[in-house]
Amino acid sequence: MISFLGRNFVEKLITLFFISIISFSVVMLAPGDPSEIDPMNPKFTKEDIQRLREAFDLDKPLYMQYYLYYKKLFTNTLLSYKDNQPVLSKIYERFLNSLPLFIVGTFLTWCLAFPLGIHAALRRQSFFDRSTTFFSYFFISLPSFFLAYLSIIFMVKFFNVPVIGLATFGRESVGIWYMINDRIWHLVLPSMLGAFAGIAILSRYVRGQMLEVIEQDYIRTAKAKGLPDDQVYYKHALRNALLPFITMFGLVIPGLIGGSVIIESIFAWPGMGRLGYDAILARDYPVILSLNFVAACLVLLGTFVSDVFYMAADPRISIQDK
Repeated sequence: MISFLGRNFVEKLITLFFISIISFSVVMLAPGDPSEIDPMNPKFTKEDIQRLREAFDLDKPLYMQYYLYYKKLFTNTLLSYKDNQPVLSKIYERFLNSLPLFIVGTFLTWCLAFPLGIHAALRRQSFFDRSTTFFSYFFISLPSFFLAYLSIIFMVKFFNVPVIGLATFGRESVGIWYMINDRIWHLVLPSMLGAFAGIAILSRYVRGQMLEVIEQDYIRTAKAKGLPDDQVYYKHALRNALLPFITMFGLVIPGLIGGSVIIESIFAWPGMGRLGYDAILARDYPVILSLNFVAACLVLLGTFVSDVFYMAADPRISIQDK
């Protein structure tokens, strides 16, 4: 097992190296130049452009730019083109803002989707199954921005509760309890809206996988032996039905980077998604490349976690040293 994990880790590092080369080349060779970010400014002369290119190493060959970029990134000296602030500091700040939104949304999605999907599968063609199917497709097709605007209007009009931003301005000075309560109010609504589509989609996958498993021969054999239904479905069937979702759970981790740009924009939530979107509009290459690198690390981390979970969940998987 240790040998397998070691090989897997080395493979992930090699993959990360090639991803860094490809992503850097794609971004830096794309049309446009960050030195031309403000061409309409009459004071922006050719000399200013040249000085900017020299300051950010844009006048050097591509391979040298690659080396200098990652050297600055790992030494925490990489600066943003947009505001000349340390890139890692900006990402870390937005990471802390996105983390509670990601945790609450993921928790709601996975804790609600599985009971709904399992219950619908065990009561196939029932009123509950038809109802969950209808509402699942309804929330999948409903635009998130439309539902977000309706929710904001409802909360403000009927409860007079501020829901925009991380917190209400000035609430920090009225006490720790009121500040925590205010943060919770601002967090719950965007988290729930972000989880609706995830619950709808994941519950459909759970239902389909559970239906496929309970029709297998070993489930019929377990029933024929007289085992209780709870033991048949929740011990034997559910464990095998969960295997495909281990991979899905591992790939949830990169969602911390992307988040939901629409939800974050509507609720003025300064998260990772908005940081990447603003960086693309401003041609802020250091931020774009750093977010790509962090996203690649999270994807590889998610696949590594999935491999470990597979080993724990399915005893049929054997790892042998080569």
